[in-house]
Amino acid sequence: MILSCHQISKAFGDVSILENGSFHIEDREKAAIVGINGAGKSTLLKIITGELPADHGTVSLAKDKTLGYLAQHQELASGQTIYDTLLEVKKEVIELEIRMRDLEQAMNQAEGEELTRLMDTYANVSHQFEQKDGYAWKSEITGVLKGLGFSEEDFQKQLATLSGGQKTRVYLGRLLLSKPDIILLDEPTNHLDMASIAWLETYLLNYPGSVLIVAHDRYFLDRVVTKIIEIDQGRLSVFSGNYTDYAGKRAMLREAQMKEYLNQQAEIRHQEEVIRKLRSFNREKSIRRAESREKLLSKMERVDKPTEAAQAMHIRLEPQIMSGNDVLTVRNLKKSFGPHLLFSDVSFEIKRGERVAVIGSNGAGKTTLLKIINGLLEADRGDIRLGTRVKIGYYDQEQQVLHMEKTLFDELQDAYPQMDNTQVRSVLAAFLFTGEEVFKRIGDLSGGERGRVSLAKLMLSESNLLILDEPTNHLDIVSKEILEDALNNYTGTVLYVSHDRYFINRTATRILDLTGQTFVNYIGNYDYYLEKREALTAVYAKSLEDTALSAREGETTSTRTDWQAQKEEKARERKRLNELKKTEEEIATLEARNAEIDDLAASPEICTNMSELLKLTKEKEELEARLSLLYERWEELAI
Repeated sequence: MILSCHQISKAFGDVSILENGSFHIEDREKAAIVGINGAGKSTLLKIITGELPADHGTVSLAKDKTLGYLAQHQELASGQTIYDTLLEVKKEVIELEIRMRDLEQAMNQAEGEELTRLMDTYANVSHQFEQKDGYAWKSEITGVLKGLGFSEEDFQKQLATLSGGQKTRVYLGRLLLSKPDIILLDEPTNHLDMASIAWLETYLLNYPGSVLIVAHDRYFLDRVVTKIIEIDQGRLSVFSGNYTDYAGKRAMLREAQMKEYLNQQAEIRHQEEVIRKLRSFNREKSIRRAESREKLLSKMERVDKPTEAAQAMHIRLEPQIMSGNDVLTVRNLKKSFGPHLLFSDVSFEIKRGERVAVIGSNGAGKTTLLKIINGLLEADRGDIRLGTRVKIGYYDQEQQVLHMEKTLFDELQDAYPQMDNTQVRSVLAAFLFTGEEVFKRIGDLSGGERGRVSLAKLMLSESNLLILDEPTNHLDIVSKEILEDALNNYTGTVLYVSHDRYFINRTATRILDLTGQTFVNYIGNYDYYLEKREALTAVYAKSLEDTALSAREGETTSTRTDWQAQKEEKARERKRLNELKKTEEEIATLEARNAEIDDLAASPEICTNMSELLKLTKEKEELEARLSLLYERWEELAI
């Protein structure tokens, strides 16, 4: 065991955050802390690191073990480059290497005892150097930086010029290179693109130490962790397995707890009714029996009512009018900023009812594409056409559609003046803004709170084409699941950018992968994308050789060709599954009738009636012949 937390309690004023929580982390174990926003996840990490004191309880780190911590917000010295910042971690190794080179020079000029002494020292220093994997320190730094999404051109950038997200990635790289015995990570995937998240997953899975993570990325948790520590209304519960295992066990546990609670409540009501009835008899013996039952009832250990799923948003998205079947058509779109080309000759179509996810690395141009479609940016070239009766609702991760100087109440009422005060308050309450909170300024809200206001406006818009830019950023897991359900039940069309692979997997019917300055289409969810990515990337790479020729000849882009091929493949698969289902249903019906004929033929009424018996025999022969054909067809379809 490397880390133990025993009976940890923490309160801020009258609000209890943690109550007598205990858990431990074993050597090399990968664990996650989960809970709704505000549950106390980051507080627990800060108590473990000593940044915050616990009100009660102890945190024990095994002797001679080191701990590294990545907080959500980092402050780094700005006078260094990215590479130099990571180089600091290897300072001891570099000094050993310098010492080795000095000793080598000294040995070239030494003789006798002096040479022997130097050789002994060199052997000792080189052993230390090898133990610290000294020969790989340069490739380690390069590998970590590239894995976290930095190109070699970025290595010499000054920290002062970086965004907050880039600084967090630098700090994460420095932490990983320092190789503490246990790493504590608070939302490490927030500023990483999909490629970097996948790299981090592999890195952590192979990490020789222990890892404790706070994250809302369910796909990430499924791949990395084997233990879940849940914080729910101050109580800590430990579950073995990944996030999916935890979710299933938690649902079963809640169901069992609720059943136990309801059963006990029914027994209590029954006993109270018996006691009341006994007392109503008003006889000494009856009253004594009533008192005896009351004593037993008072000693009963009461089962607490299980906490309901944490208070969450209530989202219901519904278009006011239905659009035409052709919702959005993009032809030959190109966009660059100065010499930097984002994408060119991009063409695709979106049909009514599709939920299309746009994925790609950071800086590839995903948000730019959404802004061009929404009319907030102009394309360098190309054509964008909306279908008939299409009304756009836009969710902007930068919250530029909100007015920072307005209150929450005014933001909604000014946008929808037909709503009265009660209606505005009701909508805000559905997004967890109650009481005096509705009069907060938008500019004073956190990123997550602004996101909830944007979702509230989106819900009221009654649009039939939702364009969403990172809609799950700052949402806790419960809120993400509610948004997923709302989108899956939405009868309009959705186009969104997201790095949340679990969210994409649950909601997308098609994926547009922005790679190599154009799009590759995948008609399916994220699991389908992973399955087909290698094959389609190979097809795409080959098609690049003919791009210029295709453009001159006016051919459609490779993107449209891939999309059409996948569409036909999907259609064939749907047809196969439909026919398989119908075949199975007919087999079940005929088998049931076959059994019914056998029962009838054995009945006294039929077995002595030659006419009816012949009729049933003929029907059975026809059924057997039909079933024989159906069995063969089922075998062909069930490939």
